[in-house]
Amino acid sequence: MGLLMLDTSFPRPVGDIGNPDSFDFPLVIERIPGASVQRVVHGRAEGLLEPFIEAGHRLIEHGAVAIATSCGFLVLHQRALSAALPVPVASSSLLQVAWAGALLGPARRCAVMTFDADSLGPEHLLAAGAPLDTPVAGMPRGGALQSAILADAARLDVEAVRAEVLDVACSLVRADPRIGAIVLECTNLPPYAADLRRALAMPVFDSSTLLEWLWHAAAAKPPSRGSARHGPGTRRPSLDGRAGE
Repeated sequence: MGLLMLDTSFPRPVGDIGNPDSFDFPLVIERIPGASVQRVVHGRAEGLLEPFIEAGHRLIEHGAVAIATSCGFLVLHQRALSAALPVPVASSSLLQVAWAGALLGPARRCAVMTFDADSLGPEHLLAAGAPLDTPVAGMPRGGALQSAILADAARLDVEAVRAEVLDVACSLVRADPRIGAIVLECTNLPPYAADLRRALAMPVFDSSTLLEWLWHAAAAKPPSRGSARHGPGTRRPSLDGRAGE
């Protein structure tokens, strides 16, 4: 699986898309210089499409049979990336909103939890093929997750983030009892997906569920865990989740 990675170094616990130990299949990773969280989330990745496409071609040269990205806000460029690259491209876990909604009865709906609700607008839902009235809730502004990621911090308070995630999800479901499934836009939220499934007793879709689906569709022979590979210029996260050389 090829991964187009933002230019970040904050900790990535197991479950995060940027930690190869999150998956039972190998990753080949290309980091995009200058692709900061601010520039992609708040700046709509302006000026970065060509570098992403070029990196995608390098991933294919290194054996990638499909390509994903490390930020769900790149759904805005789903069509451009899939048109430019000759393998399947999954730009965002938001692509699962329509699929998840189709699994639910007519009285239920799928909701989205995102890194930043103020930055995720109708154009993102439209690009994902999701209903424009999809309920959306974001992580707390200035909270443990946003602060660490926007500052590209060396430490991440996992327990504080876990508490934030559960609080946001429970508030979202209390506000709309029709919600029957949740999609996590942010690729840094899957480490807490199991907690959400237990707390909410409903399906939770994220970048992990998307990549597992795509891998099993695209790979001829799924290899065993622990065979992750990295492309040139990338850094493998160490055991504590920090991105190391």
